[in-house]
Amino acid sequence: MKAFQKKLIIEQLSSTLNRFKILKTIIPPQKGWIRAIRDALGINGRQFAQRLEVNRSRITRIEHDEVTGNVTLRTMHRAAEALNCVFVYGLVPKTSLQDTIKKQAYLVAKKRMIRVSHTMLLEDQGLSEKEKKKAFDTTVEELIQTMPKSLWDIK
Repeated sequence: MKAFQKKLIIEQLSSTLNRFKILKTIIPPQKGWIRAIRDALGINGRQFAQRLEVNRSRITRIEHDEVTGNVTLRTMHRAAEALNCVFVYGLVPKTSLQDTIKKQAYLVAKKRMIRVSHTMLLEDQGLSEKEKKKAFDTTVEELIQTMPKSLWDIK
């Protein structure tokens, strides 16, 4: 994929993801979304079990699994449907995608610069601090622009 295509994809996805930023501030109910909505609607465990076509003990398990993070996406979809809800699943970046890429480019450039600086010192060809900074910034910018597959090889 060409660099301009990657950039366009990132921009389009970032635009979509920006609408979900607010979700980072939402704290799930202590007993989970299923239980909170079920209680708000006044649906008891027996009634919910009937809607899901499972036994009552399964409801307790589903609600526990949601709180502990062990519920499956399929179960969440089924529970949402039974509660006349839509289950929404997504990933909301902690920062922007661009910032994540820049941070990774910085790490890769830093690692490269350490390797290059060491080699140049061994050959008695050390760079001044100003030259190092310029080379580093250029490397970061090049990594961001080209986004090579190797960008994510290094943590």
